[in-house]
Amino acid sequence: MPHQETKPLGLPEMGDVRLDMLSEALRRGWADMRQAPGYAVVFAGVYVVIGLIMTAVTIATGKSYWLIFAAVGFPLIGPFAAVGFYEVSHRLSERRALVASEIFGVIAHQRRRQLPSICAIIIMVFLFWFFLAHMIFALFLGLSTMTNVSSSFEVYFTSEGLSMLAVGTGVGAVFALLLYSLTVVALPLLLDREVDFVTAMLTSLQVVTQNPVPMLIWAALIAVLVFLAMLPAFLGLFVVLPLLGHATWHLYKLICEAGEQ
Repeated sequence: MPHQETKPLGLPEMGDVRLDMLSEALRRGWADMRQAPGYAVVFAGVYVVIGLIMTAVTIATGKSYWLIFAAVGFPLIGPFAAVGFYEVSHRLSERRALVASEIFGVIAHQRRRQLPSICAIIIMVFLFWFFLAHMIFALFLGLSTMTNVSSSFEVYFTSEGLSMLAVGTGVGAVFALLLYSLTVVALPLLLDREVDFVTAMLTSLQVVTQNPVPMLIWAALIAVLVFLAMLPAFLGLFVVLPLLGHATWHLYKLICEAGEQ
C-alpha cells in the first residue's frame, strides 16, 4: 500500500480573490492537462459514462422530459470527478512522479476521510432537486390532455411548458449555485488539509460571499463550459472537465497564497 502523506492541520489563511487569478488558474490548468492527458481521459471518462447512462435510462423509460431536468442537475455531481484532477495537479506542482498506484491510492483513501460526507450531501441535494423537478412538471403540465410528452415536444412551447422550463431552470440554478458555493473551495481544501467537512464547506461559502464578483464569474464560466461540453454527446467533457478540475485546484492554491502575503 502506498504511503499516505501527512496533511497539514487546520485551515490555511484565505486571501482575496482577484479576477486575474481566474485566468492564471485556467492557464495552469491547461498546462497540467497537457502534461497528464492520460489521467484526463480516465477521470473525465467516468463522468462521460455516467452521463451517457443517465441519457440512456431516460430514453429507455420513455420519459424524455427527465432529460431536461437531468441536464440542469447533471453538473451538480461534478465534484465526484474532481479529486483525481486535484491530486494530479498537486503532484505536478511539487514536481513529483505521477505514479498511477499512488494517485488512485490517494483517491481511494478519501473514503476514510471527510469527502464521503460532502458526497452524501451532494447526493441528497441532487435527489431533492429531482423530486422538485417532478413537482414542477406536475404543477405546470400535470393536467395536460396530451398523453405522450416524450414524442410531443410541442408541449414545451406552450405557455405552461415555457413556464415550466423557466421555473425549473431557475430552481436548478439556485441548487447549483448553493452546491458550488459549498464545494468550490471545500473539495480541494479537504484534499490539501486535515479539516472537517463542515468547516471546509463553511470556509468555501465564506470565500464565495466575500468575493462575489470573481467567484460568480468562475461559477458562470464553469456552467457555460460544462453545458456546451455536454451538447456533443458529452464528448466535450473530455476537455472541459480536466481543464476545470486542474484549474480549480490552482485557484484554491492561488487564494491560499494570497492569504499568506
